[in-house]
Amino acid sequence: MLSERPINVGVIGVGTMGIHHARVYNSLPSVNLVGVHDVYGERAEQVARSYDSEAMSLEALLSRVDAVSIAVPTKFHYDTAISCLDAGVATLIEKPMVADLDAGRRLFSKAKQAGVPVQVGHVERFNPAVSALKDLIAEQHVFDITCLRLGPSPGTRITDNAVFDLMIHDIDVVLSLANSMPTSVKGTGVANNEHVSALLKFESGMMASLTASHVTQRKIRTLRVTTEACLIDLDYFNQTINIYRRSDPEYLDDNGGLKYRHEGVVEQLSIPKEEPLQLELESFIRAAAADETPQVTVEDGLNAIKVAHRIDREGMTEQTMLGA
Repeated sequence: MLSERPINVGVIGVGTMGIHHARVYNSLPSVNLVGVHDVYGERAEQVARSYDSEAMSLEALLSRVDAVSIAVPTKFHYDTAISCLDAGVATLIEKPMVADLDAGRRLFSKAKQAGVPVQVGHVERFNPAVSALKDLIAEQHVFDITCLRLGPSPGTRITDNAVFDLMIHDIDVVLSLANSMPTSVKGTGVANNEHVSALLKFESGMMASLTASHVTQRKIRTLRVTTEACLIDLDYFNQTINIYRRSDPEYLDDNGGLKYRHEGVVEQLSIPKEEPLQLELESFIRAAAADETPQVTVEDGLNAIKVAHRIDREGMTEQTMLGA
């Protein structure tokens, strides 16, 4: 059971992402999906009918719910979140949290004063493979994290560039694994940062290289960790982790000659497959019900935006200089 009493929830914005929030909330046993709101009334009505809910105005929705998901376009996140916090409603804001740093800082201050939990929707934190990885490397010295997040831009919605639409996921995961902000951030990109790479360095000596792309024709979501003891491959889609460990070299005597053999040891972790979005929303509802700090905070969301803006700015500046 997620809470002692049903939590009344709503979804603001029921486009590509918001409709999945409505679907998951409707499936949770201790959650009552009261209603949805969208500026496109017909879409709101259709989603509401699908989940035995009600399409309503934002003001009406906020007067009837304990918690809400914000899944409107990023440029509307700040104003929508302020309305939710002014109404005293626990709020989950889809990633990226806001469009610009000044708005992020203002929202951070507002959230500290609001008196309700505010969570940022970095859903990959709840991927079972990422949770397993965090435990796996907790006592290891990590040299490098390499992330690939590639795939054609969806044609059904307006997206941010690859930094804010795709790479922001990996930025958040890397920051959570490093448990610190980077001391150095470098970025380079092409096609107005529709294909972009970044290099982060941390005080621990760890580095992270991230590539995100809207222009590649194959969808890839992988993360590779190099530690002192092993190499770890994580696949977000399949929720799998393969561990490649060192083995001791061996010399074999073959009819008077020496042969060298060095075989690797590969382990595959057994990870229960679960929907990350469901785990994320369950975590949010628990925080809302208990009035606790959520797993992914506004500060986490702000830190990810700070790094993303550095990468985006460097990539765009380089392209401008080359085009001059």
